[in-house]
Formats: sequence, C-alpha cells, structure tokens
Amino acid sequence: MPTACINQPDCRIHLKSERLEIIARNPEKDRDEVLREIPLRDLDRLILTESVQITSAAMAALLRGNIPVNYLGWNGQFLGGFLPAMNHHGLARLRQYERTRDSRFALQMTGRLITAKIYNQRRILQRLASGRKAGMVENDAEVPGSSASGLDAALSWLDSLFASLKTAQSIDELRGYEGASTARYFQCWAAFLPDTFPFERRSTRPPLNPVNACISFGSTLIYTELVSFIHAHGLDPALGLLHATEDGRWSLALDLMEPFRPVLVEALALDLFSHQILNTSHFEPKNGGVYLNEDGRKKFFLQYERRMERQFLSESAGHRTTLRQQLENQAVMFKAALADDQAFEPFLIN
Repeated sequence: MPTACINQPDCRIHLKSERLEIIARNPEKDRDEVLREIPLRDLDRLILTESVQITSAAMAALLRGNIPVNYLGWNGQFLGGFLPAMNHHGLARLRQYERTRDSRFALQMTGRLITAKIYNQRRILQRLASGRKAGMVENDAEVPGSSASGLDAALSWLDSLFASLKTAQSIDELRGYEGASTARYFQCWAAFLPDTFPFERRSTRPPLNPVNACISFGSTLIYTELVSFIHAHGLDPALGLLHATEDGRWSLALDLMEPFRPVLVEALALDLFSHQILNTSHFEPKNGGVYLNEDGRKKFFLQYERRMERQFLSESAGHRTTLRQQLENQAVMFKAALADDQAFEPFLIN
C-alpha cells in the first residue's frame, strides 16, 4: 500500500506498535471500532482529509519512517503537509536558485515540458480515435459529438505546433502555444464523455460540474505527491519556470506535473465516467461549485491508486515502471539538470 487516503469524517488515527489504527464510531453499536490497521512498513505516504484526527505519536512515527503526510480540505484543496526533517541539500538549492534566474535554462526547460504535454495530449486523442474507430466497426456507431474529420484536423494542428515550439523566443510565447493546444485538446476530448456528463470548458475555483470536479481532484493528488517528491530530493518546490514563482503556491510542482495531466488526470476522468464508476450520486453542490462527495472520493482515489501503481513498459525509459515512479523521476532528473541541462527528459506516453 504505497499510499493510504483516509477520507471518512471524524475518524481517528492512533499508533499501535508499528501499525496505524484507524478508529471510528459505530453509531449502531454506539462504540468505537477499529476500521483498519496499516503497518508502517507498507506505507509510503499518507493523505488525510481535514476532519480526520491523528495523534502526535502516530505523526512522529510517520515522520521518523520518512513517510510524508498531506492534508486535503473538504473540497479537495491541498492544505499543506508534514515532511520528514531534511537539511542536507543546501548546495542543490543554491544551484536551483541560480538556474531558475537563468533565462536560457528557464526557456529550455519550459519548452521541453510544454512539448511533452502537447505530445501526450496528441497521443491520448490518437488512442481515443483508435478506440472510436474500433467501436464503429463493432457497433456500427460512433461516439456522439465526435467527428473523424474534426479529430484528424486537431491531431494535424497539434502536430504542427512542435516546429513552433522549437523556435519560441520567450516563455510567454510557449505559454501561448500551451494554452491554445489545451483548448483544442479539451474540445476533442470532451466529445468522448457520456451525454449525461457534458464538459464545455475548464473551471477550477470552483469546479462547476462533475467533470471539472474530477479533473481538479486528480490534479490536486498529483500536485501533493510532486511537492513531497521535490522536497524529498532537496529542491524548493516554490521556484517555478512555466508557472512563475509566486507566494502561495508550489510552482515547480505545477511545472513538472504538466506532461502527466493528459495521461493520468484526464484519461482517468474519462474512464470513470465512460465505465460508470462515477455517477451523479457521487457529487454534491457546495459553495457555488460541484465536488466529489465522500463516496465519490473513495472511488476516485481507488482508481487513481491502481493507475499510479500499474506497471508498464515505457518506451522512453526503456524498462518497466509505474506512473508514480515516473512522477518521482521528474524531480530526480530536474535536480540533475541543474548541473547538466541534458539530464532532464519530461515524461512521454508510449
């Protein structure tokens, strides 16, 4: 169990020997019960929602075992976390501060990240197009709202962007290409959603429909993991390139997660709706937006974790790996690139 997500309201976490006990009140029996025990040796990270309580002894055991703890709000927002104490990366951070202010380095790294994201967007649409054509042969029907000619045109247009990315002279120019590609990509991607879950545009604060709620929640999970990985490898996650360094956010984590959005967040959301794993009962309106409820978050996280831990043969890496290993590898390679520009290779889908 690399990751445990404790989502049930008002439960408590205690330390018992080398295990975490998850305890909650059973209203029918009017007594506390142990819902589950998790051996610390089986845990790599812990995610808690804000209503979950944890004892200081349990927290200390987690930190002593180099297990980060992240807190999410009721709406899935990343509130913060607890990280094991580390103070042996001073020189790496000094180099990071210097390279972040190096305009040539910043442009080069940003260009690679956006190129990888657009490549992955294109591959996801190619896979969807292939699946749609197979469905047409089998069922003599096509996905409602999807046009073969429109999809082919979008794929050609995305392919044409790669030449422009190579000659871009500024990060703002690269951001423009990324914004245009994402808008075109979402237009095609949305056509594969069931009619009961329409998606017209991306909305974040708040998410205005179930599809946006899933995209936001998935993005938050990747974001929290990358923040922990970047910290663990001695870098400052606040120093961004594509996402400018600003108070109040971990900009480098936002940078490094960009190539993973199409592959994990949007592909997962599409599967959850297409296979009816999520339905309208898993969402609730709140504070002007739409959010996953407790049961919805459980189902989402279970599928997220399965996808993160599923092994596959990566053509770019040349060996079997998982999405979680590739996510951490982005922090490892970015750190190496501070000394050698060529060491960083953003994640590419097969």
